[in-house]
Amino acid sequence: MDNLPADLQARLDEAVTLVREVSLQTDPQEMVRRYREHVRRHRPADVTISLSRRDLDPPRFRITRDSRWTEEINPWKERDRLPVLEGGIIADLIYGNEPRALTDFRVDPSDPSAEYLEGMRSLLALPLFDRGESINMVIALMKKPNAIDLDTLPELVISGNLFGRATHNLVMAEQLREAYEALDSEFKTIAAIQRSLLPTAAPCCNGLDMAAYYATAHRAGGDYYDFFPLERGRSGILIADVSGHGAAAAVVMARMHATLHSAALDLSRPAEVLSFANEQLLLRCEAAMDVMTFVTAFYAVYDSVGNSLVYASAGHNPPRWRRSDGGLCSISGARSLPLGIQCGVAYEEDRLALTADDKILLFTDGIVEATDPADEQFGTDRLDEIVMRPHASSQAFVRDVVDAVGQFTDHAPAVDDQTLLALHIS
Repeated sequence: MDNLPADLQARLDEAVTLVREVSLQTDPQEMVRRYREHVRRHRPADVTISLSRRDLDPPRFRITRDSRWTEEINPWKERDRLPVLEGGIIADLIYGNEPRALTDFRVDPSDPSAEYLEGMRSLLALPLFDRGESINMVIALMKKPNAIDLDTLPELVISGNLFGRATHNLVMAEQLREAYEALDSEFKTIAAIQRSLLPTAAPCCNGLDMAAYYATAHRAGGDYYDFFPLERGRSGILIADVSGHGAAAAVVMARMHATLHSAALDLSRPAEVLSFANEQLLLRCEAAMDVMTFVTAFYAVYDSVGNSLVYASAGHNPPRWRRSDGGLCSISGARSLPLGIQCGVAYEEDRLALTADDKILLFTDGIVEATDPADEQFGTDRLDEIVMRPHASSQAFVRDVVDAVGQFTDHAPAVDDQTLLALHIS
């Protein structure tokens, strides 16, 4: 604006500087400090007191700031250091839910707030509303009577409350950030514990090259895979997927791990393994009185001597099997309900006769249900194209699938956990 009077231009410039500085603040304590400096320059008072009745019952209130204090106290982080008073004139003001101006008063020496009001003759009380109640208040005190400009009272109420709301929002943002950081730290710990439950390497098994890939959509997830070395050249191979994501799914995954690693269980019998896991998951969740999510699982035992795979499936995605003769099959036999849905499920087994150069890919639905920017799923057809390619090793096989999914989704963050197990019969 051009041709403003010099004094008005100066005030406007200072106002713009103030709101710009306030908009840059991330610390509510610093924002209050800047605002108070501005108010002291333009609306001088001998003493300024800030109050709060948050989390207190009438007629109690808390002194949060006093311009006479030599030490600055952060009222949001050092609440236990703030004085709490009960009753008296200040309690009447803050619980009165309206602005008040006392132009000529003297405090009663017996008033609980006498030490804060002694020697003052003018008082201006500005309520700061939260959900319609005067939860906070600012009191300006002057030593002279009739020292209040009542004409400015409406503007003071509006500007004070707008600033109070901005401060409150900044406090909430800081509390949310701190809460997020605390939760994120806990989720990192959960994720680290979860990954510690996974195999560090595939077991050595004659005639079988295995590789794994595991990625959660969040810090922790519900996918699970495991290997179990068995007697007489056999290995147990498990892949499972807990419905849902995050910490809750990770807890169920940990239950699954505990069930399979602590039980007196014949891990050479896939149907018995899934039946036992089903009953234990239902039992544990009923005892914990929580809502049970279901678990899909595929458990197989590879026999290097007989060159066969005996397996059972609890509603899991059928693995892809590229035979050495170039044929492609879906391992879809012996399928039954997912774990954790119904008691007494009788899981069945099926058997595959394998030959050298057969390849098998086990996967969770986070692979085939990954979507591109147009929301089209990766699907089993694209997966089968990769299964049919030649690969130098199971690790290269896994890497090829991961790269293809990444390119298909434009490397967007995964919305579901993704797990792959690749087996190559040599």
